[in-house]
Amino acid sequence: MTGVDGATGADGATGVTDATGGTGAARLTRAQDLGVDAVSVELAGTRLVHEVSLAAAAGQVVGLIGPNGSGKSTLLRCVYRVLRPAGGAVRLDGDDLHALTARETARRVAALTQEHSAEFDFTVAEVVAMGRLPHRRGLGAPTEGDRERCAEALRRVRAGHLAERGFLSLSGGEKQRVLFARALVQEPRLLVLDEPTNHLDIAHQLELLALAREAGPTVLTALHDLNLAARHCDLLYVLRAGRIVAAGPPGEVLRPALLAEVFGVRATPVRHPETGTLQLLFDRLPHAERPARPDRSDRSDRPDRSPDA
Repeated sequence: MTGVDGATGADGATGVTDATGGTGAARLTRAQDLGVDAVSVELAGTRLVHEVSLAAAAGQVVGLIGPNGSGKSTLLRCVYRVLRPAGGAVRLDGDDLHALTARETARRVAALTQEHSAEFDFTVAEVVAMGRLPHRRGLGAPTEGDRERCAEALRRVRAGHLAERGFLSLSGGEKQRVLFARALVQEPRLLVLDEPTNHLDIAHQLELLALAREAGPTVLTALHDLNLAARHCDLLYVLRAGRIVAAGPPGEVLRPALLAEVFGVRATPVRHPETGTLQLLFDRLPHAERPARPDRSDRSDRPDRSPDA
């Protein structure tokens, strides 16, 4: 997760009661509208994202899908301010995020990125408590309320038993759940998730995306699993070679012809027998039917190891 950690605000947050009768993840009283307006991104003289526009209404879960190298992670990095757009603007409730101070942004946006590194072996409890830093003055100690929020977030992601473990001793999936708990305690208006289900088993994949919605913020997420995208997203935007090629509800976007064109696969749509949710079965396309790959040098969906990562 990046340093654009979560939100506070005078309106605060309240606990929600989950189906088991416990107190759930903190739900914000007000999420905020996200607008990405004609954003372009250039790195090392190469344009990787081309005048992309998208919108997420307050409280919506909006997904970015597309093949590797399509620009999803590059676009998300503009949203959580690791990259500055070469053109266009990213707005949250009308405010240009790149015109705000870092602290102002940190009170409104949290991001869970694909890759994370830690050089010091903090305990899990200490890592999650870092999500409360934007709520405190200076580097003061966590309050009792902070500690309660952190403990509850760890319970929600089924990681309460890890609280005293060293972060570096965790598996990849355990780390991802802990960092998601840190994002929850930040109470952001906008939650940006870049492949959040990496390293997670199927049960934790479903739980994490459900918790993201239950927590209350607007969510913008990049996903490779199209069935998870169909199940959890209100809207999908399809990126190819740094451009939006389709947008709309999952049932309108995830059509076999488009998936063949963009992903080079044969998709068979089916409906879940209980929920009716769209699900997709995939097969390889014969080589002769595969679309030509776009001429583009973008490597934006790889980990942050180089300027064009």
